[in-house]
Amino acid sequence: MDGRTITVHHVRAALGGARRLGLDTVPLLQAARIPPLLLGDDRARVTPVQFSGLIDGVRRATGDEFLGLAPAPSRCGTFAMMCYACVGCADLGGAVERATRFYGLFPGGPELALERRGPDAVFTVRNDLRGFAEEYFLAQCLVVVWHRLASWFIGRRLPLRWAGFAHPAPPYADEYAPLLGCPVRFGAERTGAGFDPEWLAAPVVRDESGLRELLRRTPAELIGRGEDTMTLAEQVREALVRALRGGREARLPELDRLAARFAVSQATLRRRLNEEGTSYRRLKDQVRREAALAGLSEGREPIAHLAARLGFSEDTAFHRAFRRWTGTTPGAFRRAARAEQAPGVPPRAPALRRTAARAPLPGHPTGSLLRGRD
Repeated sequence: MDGRTITVHHVRAALGGARRLGLDTVPLLQAARIPPLLLGDDRARVTPVQFSGLIDGVRRATGDEFLGLAPAPSRCGTFAMMCYACVGCADLGGAVERATRFYGLFPGGPELALERRGPDAVFTVRNDLRGFAEEYFLAQCLVVVWHRLASWFIGRRLPLRWAGFAHPAPPYADEYAPLLGCPVRFGAERTGAGFDPEWLAAPVVRDESGLRELLRRTPAELIGRGEDTMTLAEQVREALVRALRGGREARLPELDRLAARFAVSQATLRRRLNEEGTSYRRLKDQVRREAALAGLSEGREPIAHLAARLGFSEDTAFHRAFRRWTGTTPGAFRRAARAEQAPGVPPRAPALRRTAARAPLPGHPTGSLLRGRD
């Protein structure tokens, strides 16, 4: 699995339906190897594998592919049958039309449509399913999953011209532009995404054997797309994460090495990242932060060695950065994480910085608010 990550807001959101149904969420987090302590840190992120495990656990616990987030439940297997109904279509337009008709058969579910607006073809969520606050994220998830699945059907990333969401911007609104690879507007008239209608004629290149493999790995597969469907920012971020997997001697590559890897100049790399709403420094800072949290939560690596591996010239610089990220020190964070993981010890109130309201997320079987960007 690649290294892109998911914001903790979406972890909280994925648990919203389970909480409303009176289920104990701590065992769900623990089964997915997500420390409950992280839910108190608004900038925390988890890996696609962790998030995938959480989505699977909540889906089983609720018996609902919408994770208890929609006005009406979606029986397990519904998403798979929709995919099987679409994979035999000749082109993307036929597949999207069939998907919208399929979900239209279920009362209380999403009202999806494929429309023409001026020069654009538009995938639209006509109802935002907003019986509960969490369902903002269900609507967001429907757009993201549709885009990932459409790209999978045609074997390449479907370029979007724009995306819009018919609700106010959440605290993590800047997640979506890099995720979808296009300008994103909140407070739009409708939720949906527009693209060049010529893509409707793109042939569906997948078959049922490939779909079985996709469904076996879902949601992880739709969270972790291959480089052919990734933005440059996602590819750079993955390269940074992979660089840290080489053990204790691993180091993050500098900008010149990354530019050489992607066969572009440093200036071009900076410009293209800027066009996608990010920068090398921002991506590096995010990867450092996530690696620091993981290293302190799960490992026994000395803090000084961890600081050096993350590219800090001295311990004090690492301590300053970590306090900026979390509002606490590396040592205090490690002690709290170890105490929380001790047998028989209930989760403690976290001492991390809280900077935004808690927010819930998708209820799709793929639960895919995926990815990672700061």
